[in-house]
Amino acid sequence: MRSIWNGAISFGLVSIPIKLVNATESHSISFRQIHTEDGGRIRYRKFCELEDREVTQAEIGKGYEDADGSIIPITDEDLASLPLPTAKTIEIVAFVPADRIDPLQMDAAYYLAASGAPAAKPYTLLREALKRSNKVAIAKYALRGRERLGMLRVVGDAIAMHGLLWPDEVRAPEGVAPDADVTVRDKELDLADALMDTLGEVDMDDLHDEYREAVEEVIAAKVSGTAPPEAPEPAAGGTVLDLMAALENSVRAARESRGEGGGPAAGEEEAEVRPLRGRKTAKKTAAPASAKKEPAKKSAAKKTTASAKKTTAKSAQGTGAKKTAAASKTTAKKTPAKKTASRKRSA
Repeated sequence: MRSIWNGAISFGLVSIPIKLVNATESHSISFRQIHTEDGGRIRYRKFCELEDREVTQAEIGKGYEDADGSIIPITDEDLASLPLPTAKTIEIVAFVPADRIDPLQMDAAYYLAASGAPAAKPYTLLREALKRSNKVAIAKYALRGRERLGMLRVVGDAIAMHGLLWPDEVRAPEGVAPDADVTVRDKELDLADALMDTLGEVDMDDLHDEYREAVEEVIAAKVSGTAPPEAPEPAAGGTVLDLMAALENSVRAARESRGEGGGPAAGEEEAEVRPLRGRKTAKKTAAPASAKKEPAKKSAAKKTTASAKKTTAKSAQGTGAKKTAAASKTTAKKTPAKKTASRKRSA
């Protein structure tokens, strides 16, 4: 990878020669401006106002326009000799936890490559120190005509630097949030949580630029003279009138897309019914029901015993003493002695 800046990292009294390399690249498709009537290219030509002629890139330099309209030439040598320690140095000023950095400040990303064998040892020292401390380094550096703020962190076995906006360059979110007083119910939050859980996580490596692929398909169709691919039907939009219904439908759709079925969404009453709990409840309720039936069995047994006693008493009158004695013995086994005696007296 081609370096875009050469300098050093200033780490206290330690100096680490490094090269700055772009860590990102753009894959976007660029277009040219053309004349729609004949397809001719539209080009911008650079003219000198004083000589009224086109000039080449080698003849173009930098200049500062003063308040009165006069131009003050600024050369590369002027910028290289700025009275700043960060002109050719990435000066580390502090080490802070990574969560102290607001993502809104993040800008371009670079890799810091060790420049030569002498830089290997201090480069590795800084990298391992960042790893062990779980912190990032805040640094100042100069690039493209201005001093910038940067954040150094470890990426694999390399040190990366993210350009940061200065804190006063980040605008406050005034007037962005809704002005209306809105109350969110717990059920709505539960459905939103269920939708988030259903959508789940994603492998960032699986994400790609579908817009660029679609543009490439259109270009390929134009080159081959075939019909371009048809655009899909736009998703149905409109104003959300029932937020709960929209959340429930979203959860179902997300489950169906993952092959999990379109069952009730979280927060619905049907979702509380579970087969395992139903079986346990049936077992528990069966025990009291049987307990209530036991007294009925006992009362039936008492009625049977009483009818047996009456039958025994009647048979004692029409039979001999032996049959009476036998009936009395049978009755004595089934009932207490006192009750048997009273039955004999009444007979």
